[in-house]
Amino acid sequence: MLKDKFVLIRYFAVRNEEGVYMGTLEFTQNIAPIQDIMGQKRMMS
Repeated sequence: MLKDKFVLIRYFAVRNEEGVYMGTLEFTQNIAPIQDIMGQKRMMS
């Protein structure tokens, strides 16, 4: 946790059209607002 942030870090393999591995993409997201949700929150179907 960084200060007031709750951070989710995800990694994804990056591949070219032939499927050859080219590197890694790191995706960092502050999920503190999601952690702050209280009770049941549901979308209407």
